Amino acid sequence: MPAPVPELWNYIPEEILIQIFYYLSLRDRYAVFQVCRQWATAVSSSSVWHFTEISCDSEDEEGMLQSLLQFLSQIKHLKIVFDQSKEVNRKNVTRILDVLAKQNHKLQQLCIACHGENPYFYSGQDILQSIRNICDTENQIDLQHIDFRQMPFTLDDELVELVATTNPNLHSLFINNRTLVCNVAPDTIRKVLRACPKLSALGVYYASLSDNVFQELLKPERAAFTHLDIFCERLDKYIPVISEELWAAVSKKHPQLCVDLEFDHTVPACKIPRILKLNIPVSTLQLNTYNYMVNQIRFVTQSYSSTLKKLMLQTTSSEDLNSSLVDLARQCRKLLEIHCYCVVSQEVVEAFLTHCPSLKQYTLKVTKERHPWKAVTVQ
Repeated sequence: MPAPVPELWNYIPEEILIQIFYYLSLRDRYAVFQVCRQWATAVSSSSVWHFTEISCDSEDEEGMLQSLLQFLSQIKHLKIVFDQSKEVNRKNVTRILDVLAKQNHKLQQLCIACHGENPYFYSGQDILQSIRNICDTENQIDLQHIDFRQMPFTLDDELVELVATTNPNLHSLFINNRTLVCNVAPDTIRKVLRACPKLSALGVYYASLSDNVFQELLKPERAAFTHLDIFCERLDKYIPVISEELWAAVSKKHPQLCVDLEFDHTVPACKIPRILKLNIPVSTLQLNTYNYMVNQIRFVTQSYSSTLKKLMLQTTSSEDLNSSLVDLARQCRKLLEIHCYCVVSQEVVEAFLTHCPSLKQYTLKVTKERHPWKAVTVQ
């Protein structure tokens, strides 16, 4: 007669339990910790906690977070997700970050992602101060990957320079977080590149780039640079554009470089063709401008057909748009995703399905539908 299920669990080796618990959410790990002594021992293993995502989204998580603070010292890769509209969530995040600053010398990767409405007059200074605490040289934390793209608090020169100088082994740094104002000057990015010689991936505002930044990337001793993620917004109308020659030189120096470009709806239409240059190895392009984009799409087809993998458009419908998209589908055969948030013709849909053999997802609607529009996955 088969043994009862509870007895079967008692015979599972601890190594197997550790592998299972590794894939559990934080809430499920908390539940496992309270089941029995054997499970509590297994879920306490450092291997379970190397990759951890902490969600601070409700008041009833207070007790759970308190119980799990003891495991923070074992985390190597941490993602914190929270609803910044609630004060209790913000306090929990600052407490987690402050404990990390005091206890965790193993932390290598930090990602902070916010969602929900930002309270009036709240600028995230408490969170930013906790990040400063983590970067205090006395704490001996050596971060290698930092991602603040979904943390909507204005970063300044002082904080970004502190992050770089106290974490010289950084491999990736993403600070293009779509706030209203970019307070990070090009000279700070140049200092970041000097302080972090291993940095190979960088996410910034276009306003934080300059000729001097590109000259830093061109230095002979510069390690391979593979990813540049750029956010363009309204202030770009006041700054000089990066020249065609500099883009060509950087692309030659770093042949594996992929560039992701996002244009916010606040970018003046006349500035977009000035920023887009022939020699940019564009991999992802987002034109969220709601303007007439036919000429830009034709330029993209002519210039980026060998590198473009993802294209997102917020524009207006027209026969010219349909024609330009059909041409793009025929030329950009490496495309993995196409998302166009206006009505297109059936011919456009068929063109992408026919001419883009690697296509994985698309959002192409032939009739008006209620938003949000859902992408179609190619089987």
